[in-house]
Amino acid sequence: MFSEFIEIFILSAVQGISEFLPISSSAHLILISNFFDLRTNSLLIDISLHLGSLFAIIFYFREDLFSLDKNETYLKLILIGSLPLIIFGYILHTSELIYLLRNMKIIAFTSLFFGIILFFSDQAKIEKKISTNLNLKSIIFIGLFQILALIPGVSRAGITLTAARFLKFNRVDAGKISFLLSIPALAGASFLGLKDVINYSIEFNYLIIFAITLSFLFSFITVKFFLKYISKFSLNLFVIYRILISLILFGVIYL
Repeated sequence: MFSEFIEIFILSAVQGISEFLPISSSAHLILISNFFDLRTNSLLIDISLHLGSLFAIIFYFREDLFSLDKNETYLKLILIGSLPLIIFGYILHTSELIYLLRNMKIIAFTSLFFGIILFFSDQAKIEKKISTNLNLKSIIFIGLFQILALIPGVSRAGITLTAARFLKFNRVDAGKISFLLSIPALAGASFLGLKDVINYSIEFNYLIIFAITLSFLFSFITVKFFLKYISKFSLNLFVIYRILISLILFGVIYL
């Protein structure tokens, strides 16, 4: 039982930190599970981890989300921008292709390629703001980019940041757009298999509560400090990290 809680702690940390950083949470969860042979990483735990992150991002942006009188148009744009991912995500999860994408070669390549793309997008000099420049055209552009996040290693946070920076939104507002777009994405991933969670035993439900709680804490802390970080620094640290991860993976695969 103790070992299961340790594994949940590890998975919660990986999910909570990597979900909102441009480094791909799905890739890290797959790699951690494969390398350490974690036995508790199942659909139920995966749903619980996503629920924790979902609750954290809703809590962090609660003022924006619940001030509908001030942000109704803004929130509608976020929902519109999420539609491409929701539609293609549902199609992918009902096909066999999703299992073919979950391998280290693809993760190694996407980590490298989209890390380099992130670097070039972050060179934008002209800075736009959400309050004046987020419109239907820009959110559809970002939403279409977000479809690529269905491929492990691309990173949903990374590709939405990339798209927003290509549109010349400043880093902090690009981060906020990415975080807000994560709400429908996480909700879709969480509630897709919620019935399975409810049907499991009481003992396993303790693990689920533990996973949700830890994922919430790690996610909330990550969002808070990431926004502070990108208000002062570039995204180069994450670009370097992605390149290093990809090189390690290529070494493991081919050496």
